Amino acid sequence: VAYLIIFHILFVLFVWTYWKSIFTRPVQPGKKYHMSYADQERYENEERPEVQRQILAEIARKLPVYTRTGTGGVRFCDRCQLIKPDRCHHCSVCAVCVLKMDHHCPWVNNCIGFSNYKFFLLFLAYSLLYCLYIAATVFKYFIKYWTGELTNGRSKFHVLFLLFVAVMFFVSLMFLFGYHCWLVSRNRSTLEAFSAPVFQNGPDKNGFNLGFVKNLQQVFGEEKKLWLLPIASSQGDGHFFPMRALCEAQNPLLACEEQWEDDGLDQEPH
Repeated sequence: VAYLIIFHILFVLFVWTYWKSIFTRPVQPGKKYHMSYADQERYENEERPEVQRQILAEIARKLPVYTRTGTGGVRFCDRCQLIKPDRCHHCSVCAVCVLKMDHHCPWVNNCIGFSNYKFFLLFLAYSLLYCLYIAATVFKYFIKYWTGELTNGRSKFHVLFLLFVAVMFFVSLMFLFGYHCWLVSRNRSTLEAFSAPVFQNGPDKNGFNLGFVKNLQQVFGEEKKLWLLPIASSQGDGHFFPMRALCEAQNPLLACEEQWEDDGLDQEPH
C-alpha cells in the first residue's frame, strides 16, 4: 500500500508538471516594446544603418533595456518588429519572441522561457524521482531472477526491460537536470551559457548573477512552500531582471533617471 501511494503521488506530480510545461504558452513582450506604425515606417524607409541605429536608440530610451548586441546596438527583432527586452530571444520554431528564453524543448514541443521554466525544472526533477523509484522497486526482482529464486521466463523479460528503461532514462535525466541546476545557481539561461549577454562594458556571463539564494528566488519565488509545486511563483514579469552591478546612468541606451528613482532601482548593486 505504501509503495502504491508513493507511486501514484510521483505519477501525479510527473503528469502535472509535464502538462504545465506543454500548455503554458511562452510569454511575449508587452505592447510598449513593439514599434509604433510611424516609427516602423520611418525605420524601414531609412537606408542608412547608422540612422537606423539612432532610431532604435531613441525608442529604447523609454524602455528598461540594458543588454545590447555584440556591436553595441539595440537588440531589435526584424520579424516581430519590437525592441527585445533583456534576456528575450526569438524562437524560430514558435516564430515569436519569448521572454527569458532558455531553449525550445522537443520533449514537450514547447518553448521554455520565463512562463514555464520552473515547470520544466520540476518536470525533470519528478521524472528523475519517478525513474529512480521504479528502478529501485524492480531491482529486488531482478536479483531474485539472477539468483534463481524465480524462474518465470515471461515475467523475467518484463522485469529486465522495465529496469533497463528506468535506469536509461534516469541517467540521461540526471545529466540534464544537473546542468539546469547549475544554470539556475548562476542565474543563466541555456542561451546565455553559450553566448554571454552584452552590457555597456562588454560581455558578462555573470551579469544577472545575484548569489545562490536570490538566483533560486528568481525562478521559484520567495514562498518556499510553493517551490516544489507546479504553481507560477517566479519573480517579476519577464521584462526586467535585477543585475549584479549596473547603474542606469552608465547605460547610453537609457536616459530616464526619474523613472528608476521612483521605482527604487537606481541603487548599486541592484
